Amino acid sequence: MQFRVLPAFIVFIGSYLPLALILAVQDIPVSWWQSSCCNFFNPSSCNFVPFMNPILSTLFLLITFISVVLSNSLLNKISVPIDAQIESPKAIPSDIINYVFPYVVAFMGLSYNTPEKLLGFAVFLFWMFAITYKSGQIIMNPLLLMFGWKIYDAKVNINNNVKEVRIIKKGNLPNGDCKVQTVQNFYIAKEKR
Repeated sequence: MQFRVLPAFIVFIGSYLPLALILAVQDIPVSWWQSSCCNFFNPSSCNFVPFMNPILSTLFLLITFISVVLSNSLLNKISVPIDAQIESPKAIPSDIINYVFPYVVAFMGLSYNTPEKLLGFAVFLFWMFAITYKSGQIIMNPLLLMFGWKIYDAKVNINNNVKEVRIIKKGNLPNGDCKVQTVQNFYIAKEKR
């Protein structure tokens, strides 16, 4: 099974939530942090929008946050019609984390006040999406760890055909029977019911 472009983009863009948070914090001026706390008895004294660029900061935060939640939902809804026997599963959590964080660190100097850098970042995102989509690695979103999804290397036996694959499963992957579905270069596994 191949991800369609829109669901694939949702999974991909969700992996940039840490960058959206970094950019949002960098978009808050020092003067806002130094101001006194909000007086709830005098709401007119409160500054509820701390951002210098509120539209861009809020938009990128919302898009990436909603994408993470939708990614989890999309993975939960994938049907798993194939009976499989899992052997020798080994968790590999570092691979999923290593996927996005080098890119986040590379753009720590990015700011909403520099349109030329934002345009360069948009080009970067387009190419990263194209590369990860075509290479079948789109599903390696490290933020899915927050929802309990883990990546495993394991042997899978389907109709007496044994091969070593990468499997994504919510929770632990024990030896034994389960249901699977291929998504790009990965298998999604769920408990047999």
